[in-house]
Amino acid sequence: MTAARAGLPLAAIATLGVAVLAAATFAAAAAPEASAAPTESLYVIEQLVINVNSAPDASGERIATVRSGDRVEVIERQRDETHVRLANGAEGWIRASYLSAEEPLRARLAARESELAELHGELTRLQHELEVTRSQKPIAGNAPAAAAAAGAQDSTAPRLWPWVLGASLGSLLLGGLLGFALLDRHIRRKFGGLRIY
Repeated sequence: MTAARAGLPLAAIATLGVAVLAAATFAAAAAPEASAAPTESLYVIEQLVINVNSAPDASGERIATVRSGDRVEVIERQRDETHVRLANGAEGWIRASYLSAEEPLRARLAARESELAELHGELTRLQHELEVTRSQKPIAGNAPAAAAAAGAQDSTAPRLWPWVLGASLGSLLLGGLLGFALLDRHIRRKFGGLRIY
């Protein structure tokens, strides 16, 4: 039986076809894909214990709880709710405002403290090596050459810095005086030879 025989106008059939096509497109877009696309990992923000619910509007039953610092994988987002997968494989819904892309401060602090401890150990080891190297006596054949090189470095370094400091201060003073003289000359020309300062 055709649509014309059933008494349906052609415009109604076209509208129905468009509605079915739109519904199929929306369902395909809304359905989560089963592909192995990379998921986004988020962390629970500071100082919280959060319920994971079975429904996005918190009306569902509690499936699990997550604590601050727990890592979850994002499956999908709906307005202010996020569908997540927990470390044990359970899936549920959490408010998006409770999640952050950054690791919590406590975890970052613990990582930095362990890094600091490693660096402190390295520093201690290097200081010990330096002390051992300084305590060793120079080789007998190279002792005069090493002493002469050390004496040459020590004799020039203390004599050079006073000259550099004096030249810098002198340049600063000369620049200030020249600047004042130019300003004075400019003001006198502008105001007919009067000093107005």
